[in-house]
Amino acid sequence: MKKTKISEREMQVLKDISLGYTIKEIASRLYLSEHTIITHKKKLLYKLDAMNSPSLVRKGFEAGILQMEY
Repeated sequence: MKKTKISEREMQVLKDISLGYTIKEIASRLYLSEHTIITHKKKLLYKLDAMNSPSLVRKGFEAGILQMEY
């Protein structure tokens, strides 16, 4: 994982990705454009050194950024 801090908004996007929401659904939930969500996702991919959404979620759990919710 890169040493860059993840913003609060990026955390919201990462959590929604981990819950299986699409870019369009996340944009609607957060009242943002799809382009903005894509930008946040690209930044997360870079910061967590991931190649796609599944690896992004895996690395989020490995780094302790994401946690299982019951």
